[in-house]
Amino acid sequence: MLRIAVPNKGSLAETASEMLHEAGYTGRRDPKDLHVIDPQNEVEFFYLRPKDIATYVGSGALDVGITGRDLLLDARMPGAREIEQLGFAASTFRFAAPAGRFSEVSDLEGARIATSYPGLVDSFLDEHGVAADLVPLDGAVESAVELGVADAIADVVETGTTLRQAGLDVFGPVILKSEAVLIGAPTEAEGVETLLRRLRGVMVAQRYVMVDYDLPAELVDTAVKIAPGIESPTISPLRDAAWVAVRVMVARKGVNQVMDALYAIGARAILVTAIHNARL
Repeated sequence: MLRIAVPNKGSLAETASEMLHEAGYTGRRDPKDLHVIDPQNEVEFFYLRPKDIATYVGSGALDVGITGRDLLLDARMPGAREIEQLGFAASTFRFAAPAGRFSEVSDLEGARIATSYPGLVDSFLDEHGVAADLVPLDGAVESAVELGVADAIADVVETGTTLRQAGLDVFGPVILKSEAVLIGAPTEAEGVETLLRRLRGVMVAQRYVMVDYDLPAELVDTAVKIAPGIESPTISPLRDAAWVAVRVMVARKGVNQVMDALYAIGARAILVTAIHNARL
């Protein structure tokens, strides 16, 4: 059986479980369950702390896992490798400090930096030839400067509101752009390709919708330029020989603009349908 590590809590857990469910797998029903077997799909799920997943997968104890790229790099497990971006839980890591105190990474030489990701930050500083003292904290690092524990912090930055409230400004280059990823063990196990294909199908379904519409046959070439589809639209005859029915996949983002453009050239009965899963 394919052994899959899944986050048991935190921002990754719910979406990862939903994605696996949409991919056709049967996960846990009780949040207290730490091990679930899905015999129909020949997989075992192990629900683990997100920070530990890279360690289990990198050691080969488990075959694949869902975690954040930040957690993967922070673990520094040579055997763990990123297989696929999963398109959720995006985050950006930056340095921050009181306004005007630092401007470049090189200014951090000898400084104290508070972070919940010491492995990630240490690797970044090594790449830039900067020696600093890291202060590992388990969250709420924005308070470290005010409390005198650190001179700067390295943390996830979303809107920057929390940092500004703590009197901090971001500086220097982006440390990392992270998101949820599927990671694999040093040796690929049987069943990984099936899992990957299913997850990609779910991601396609999240990004695209199906658009159906009726159109005068003479306008097909114009309509295809507006919505060309993945490969090519499906064109079907209608009872009225002057009209055709068209079905095409369109990116979910911007579908309303596509509908407006199709209507403007003469398309009618335009319908949009969600896609639950796909294989492309």
